[in-house]
This record gives sequence, structure tokens and C-alpha cells, in this order.
Amino acid sequence: MATVTGTDVAEYLGRGDDFNLATLAGRHVIVVTEMVKAYTRGKGWDAQFNEPNTALAAVIVSATARLSNNPDGTITISVDDYQTRKTVFEGFSLAEHVILNAYRRKAT
Repeated sequence: MATVTGTDVAEYLGRGDDFNLATLAGRHVIVVTEMVKAYTRGKGWDAQFNEPNTALAAVIVSATARLSNNPDGTITISVDDYQTRKTVFEGFSLAEHVILNAYRRKAT
């Protein structure tokens, strides 16, 4: 079991020494962790320590990285003739859903 921190997310993004990113990611980790816990309805969590297993922790890091890397949700940035498209957090990715669905409790 592993608790995800803002520093984990900053390191995942290759910016482990960026204090501001780690602080922002630390705030976002709380939100994404609750989203994952709600999606799985608590399955895959250590009840005693309230921590996700490593697979769910990986989803939390990945989703939080997208949210923290572009917190204002900017889709494109244009300067003169140059234009770039940024990653936007719009929920869980397909790869994240594959992991999450393995833990999701389904109605019987």
C-alpha cells in the first residue's frame, strides 16, 4: 500500500525539485484520490491505513500529473504562427480505466 504525495507526482513529471508543482500536486492528489476511491467504491484500499494498493496509487499519480501539469485547463497556446496543444484533465484515461475497472464493484 502506498500513500501518494505531491512530491511523487512532481517526480513522475521529472520535476521533483519544483516545490511549487509539488505543493499544487499535493492539493490535487486529495481530489483525485477521492475520485479513485469513489470509483472503486473502496475496493483495493487498505481499510486500516486508508491507503490505495500500488495499482490504484499509479492511477492517482498519473491522473494527478495531468491535472497538475495544466491546472487552468488551457487547451491550446498560440504565439504568432506557433501553436501547441496541452494535455487536459477530462477524467480518467483509457489505461487508467483498465486498472480502475479491475477494482470496481459491479451490481449483481
